[in-house]
Amino acid sequence: MAQVVGRKVVWDRRKSNPGKGDMWAPCPFHQEKSASFHVDDRKGYYYCFGCHAKGDAISFVRETENVGFAEAVEILAREAGMQMPARDPQAQQRADRRTQLADVMEQAVQVFRMQLKTQAGEAARAYLQRRGLSSEAWDRWGLGFAPDNRTGLLRHLTDKGVAPDLMVDAGLVIKPDDGGQPYDRFRGRIIFPIRDARGRAISLGGRAMDPNARAKYLNGPETALFDKGRSLFNIGPAREAAGKGHPLIVAEGYMDVIALSEAGFHAAVAPLGTAVTADQLALMWRIADEPIIALDGDTAGLRAALRVIDLALPLLEAGKGLRFAIMPEGQDPDDLIKAKGRGAMQAVIDGALPMVRLMWQRETDGKVFDSPERRAALDKQLRALIRTIRDPSIKAHYGEEINRLRQGLFGTVPAAVAAPVGRGRDAPWTPRAKGRGAPAAPGLPTAAVRASILARNMDDQDSLREAVILATVINCPAILPEFETELERMACHRPDHQALRGAILRAIDQPDLRDAIVTAIGDAPLERLFAERHVAISPAVRRAGDIETARMCLAEELAKLNARRGHAREIEEALEDWEDLPGETVTFRLGRAAQALDRAGRGDDDDKAAYEIGANGARLNRDELDAFDALLARIDKSGGAEKA
Repeated sequence: MAQVVGRKVVWDRRKSNPGKGDMWAPCPFHQEKSASFHVDDRKGYYYCFGCHAKGDAISFVRETENVGFAEAVEILAREAGMQMPARDPQAQQRADRRTQLADVMEQAVQVFRMQLKTQAGEAARAYLQRRGLSSEAWDRWGLGFAPDNRTGLLRHLTDKGVAPDLMVDAGLVIKPDDGGQPYDRFRGRIIFPIRDARGRAISLGGRAMDPNARAKYLNGPETALFDKGRSLFNIGPAREAAGKGHPLIVAEGYMDVIALSEAGFHAAVAPLGTAVTADQLALMWRIADEPIIALDGDTAGLRAALRVIDLALPLLEAGKGLRFAIMPEGQDPDDLIKAKGRGAMQAVIDGALPMVRLMWQRETDGKVFDSPERRAALDKQLRALIRTIRDPSIKAHYGEEINRLRQGLFGTVPAAVAAPVGRGRDAPWTPRAKGRGAPAAPGLPTAAVRASILARNMDDQDSLREAVILATVINCPAILPEFETELERMACHRPDHQALRGAILRAIDQPDLRDAIVTAIGDAPLERLFAERHVAISPAVRRAGDIETARMCLAEELAKLNARRGHAREIEEALEDWEDLPGETVTFRLGRAAQALDRAGRGDDDDKAAYEIGANGARLNRDELDAFDALLARIDKSGGAEKA
């Protein structure tokens, strides 16, 4: 244990006692000067009295190297000189072949590194120096140069005894389909070694020196070693740096990653010539919970970032997300660091947006929503995007955030258009602009007071409907999928209702909805909900499990709730415009809103039904009350007969 830990720490000689296996050092997991990290070498156990990190040799390797369990075991076995359990013969053959290909690839890397320092690599060296990379940086990244020679690498490796088929299978050499002579894949290019998480060279990337080359960047082909959709440039060092607290930054290309890492952002990776794939996302999330996508600030870079949104939404899990660092227009990370330094890049990273905000910007930027049809189209598109999220909890939170952003976009009255000077009676009407601090119309309360009155009135009445809606869903969970979207969009006024709504949406896939709710928020909100009188007399609650009744009740209550809130917004906006709009216009708007509210407030048979007013102010259908009373009477009689 002490040998494994000793690679990462400096032992405190005064405090440690090697003879007893009692070792102390500053903790490798948090910054400190005192030796509070203890290793019990005999028991194979470590513990930090500062940050409380603890575990065994495997967990230590996993934490310090930022690797999984199997990789940690393999690292420990390799250090101890032990072999991993034997695989089946075919798997062993494939592993042996990959080992051979990796050896050939490493030989090619060394050949190209040597060529960079020759006279043939003079132009390549000058280019790298113009890009701000020193010779030390060339060595750190293993950069090389492939001269513009059709068979230079082929001849060199052949002289070293490498079989041609290995060069072809490694992607270093191309064998023509017509039976012609093989030739080098990389010619006249600066070479970037691509390594896997364990540091093995698995492919190469090449940057053309000729500005007229058909492909500016060229990656090696898919091989037994290299799957570009499942690989990331610089993954090994980035994984280790991310394990030490560095943010994982996803850039677009090799030079961006090198520039970021050289500037101190060591946990930087890049996809390899393709759009980000689902496998690469999974790889990123194994390294860090919230990778930062920092693609170029041009049109192509923004398009790539927006494509990542559509890919990531169905894959989101609790605690696993993405943030987007929007680069200045026309710049990539390399450009920004060279122009303004590390601090400018840090500011961009610090200002990275959560994915939901970029999604909202994509659907709204540059668009005008001046008609109900356009607003409805926006709602439809956003619902479709949120529906792709599989995790019910994340889906609910996305719905809440989108509702909040939507209210910010549509919840205020547009600024009035300035009227022409000297407007006469016959001039076309235009709203006059409000001056800052303009007084309210005589006899009306101020805008703030009016909003407060309306909010209180709406809260009191809407809370009754919210309670019935929530109770109906809880009593009949089978209808929840039909009304999931409406429930996501329903704003709740009471804290209990907010908690219940969130718990319902998070437990949508649970077999027992009530148990899931109680587990999430306790049973007190449920008890208070069903104790409310207007909930107890609801038909959907009285007939628990009746899907058709629950469906009808839920649809009606949601329609009434939406109509009431729409009516309240219309009143508020009309009062805001009272000073600017002609009186008949306001009256017309309020009249139409009242008619819509009245229609929504009546069910199919409500016009013919008689009502009583309950103690809580709710309307109660007299026919339903009579039927309920008759049922209670029959129950009482049957109970009396049994007693007799």
